[in-house]
Amino acid sequence: MTGAEHISVFHARIDGQESPGERRFCARCGSALWVSDPRWPELVHPFASAIDSPLPEAPAHVHMMLGSKANWVPVEAGPGDERSDDYPPESLEEWHRAHGMLESGKPDGGA
Repeated sequence: MTGAEHISVFHARIDGQESPGERRFCARCGSALWVSDPRWPELVHPFASAIDSPLPEAPAHVHMMLGSKANWVPVEAGPGDERSDDYPPESLEEWHRAHGMLESGKPDGGA
């Protein structure tokens, strides 16, 4: 299935205000596709579950937003995993750059 007509958009309400951030998902099955925000137009965050090509194994894990999780949800973190009650200080791009995980596989993203 292809085409913009198959994609729906959700805007979260944060503190009573509609967020400009957009969560895109399949209008037919509800699968999460990507998140973007016009305040940061250079950034698009695809959900790993929507990527249909092989991905490398992550060299590290970050467990975030733990301050908002339900108390009955266990945190299955390894000994070297980072944990954060909110968003971690590093952006997704900074994390990928620091771990040599940009598309080219090089720390600077170049060829």
